[in-house]
Amino acid sequence: MKSVLDAIGNTPAVWLDRLTEAADVQGRIVAKLDYLNPGFSKKDRAALGILRAAQAEGALSPGQTVVELTSGNMGTGLAIVCGVLGYPFVAVMSRGNSLERARMMEALGAEVVLVDQAPGARVGEVSGADLALVEEAAQQITRARGAFRADQFHHPGNARSHEEGTGPELWQGSEGTLTAFVDFAGSGGTFAGTMRGLQALAPGIRGYILEPEGAAVLAGEEVTQPAHPIQGGGYAMAELAALAGVTPSGYVTVSGRVARDTARTLARREGIFGGFSAGANVAAALELLRGPERGGVIGVVICDSGLKYLSTDLWG
Repeated sequence: MKSVLDAIGNTPAVWLDRLTEAADVQGRIVAKLDYLNPGFSKKDRAALGILRAAQAEGALSPGQTVVELTSGNMGTGLAIVCGVLGYPFVAVMSRGNSLERARMMEALGAEVVLVDQAPGARVGEVSGADLALVEEAAQQITRARGAFRADQFHHPGNARSHEEGTGPELWQGSEGTLTAFVDFAGSGGTFAGTMRGLQALAPGIRGYILEPEGAAVLAGEEVTQPAHPIQGGGYAMAELAALAGVTPSGYVTVSGRVARDTARTLARREGIFGGFSAGANVAAALELLRGPERGGVIGVVICDSGLKYLSTDLWG
């Protein structure tokens, strides 16, 4: 490989047969181990996709500063890609996210700006209100520095990276047997891109959007619990630009407690050390196998590494 950027993508896929057997469900789950990307998360794909597209379009000038809001994973991916390609990078993150993420971004050469949470918020639970404060700070820094905004919530390079990579890789990893895909909604790019990639190969594949219990606005539910421990998504945003033109087959909700318990079970039974969203995705797949996808084959992404949560109650 010419650089670590060539190591992004083509992550292993693993059958979670021990877990499904223990849960006594009919069907199988295939997990894409995107926590084995260089930045320990699926966001490496989006970071590379956005910057490559920006370079090709001439939207990013040589040496120009890149700015993006992040829960930590996109920032880590951008820190890696910017470092290799020669762009200064500023990550803007809520203080509600785990400190491991900030330290990793700084180690990779990023400037990290931490934004205070909204009044009454708790560390470890990042809400849509917290994200709005981070967005405001990111916009201010972008203007002040004449920077390029990576804008994972709107840039098409995010979803395209999963359409060209994650979807076809997951189909191949399932040996052509996949019947459904479920993913925790953050920016929506992983779900939208992966579904486009999968349906190009097998039009009948169904896709389910996962949201936190109490914050399922995409499913049309009232927000009763905007704060939750599943970092990196579930911001109770009623509209996600990446989801335009993609119609889900259904919606699933998972509580923070179930996400936490499933992540721990995943580590102990399968040896897969993922974070909160990995636990949420697997829990949702199990729920689907007990219901509408009984007997099917469901694909999930292990979004990031448990190493990013050692200071939280997931592993504390």
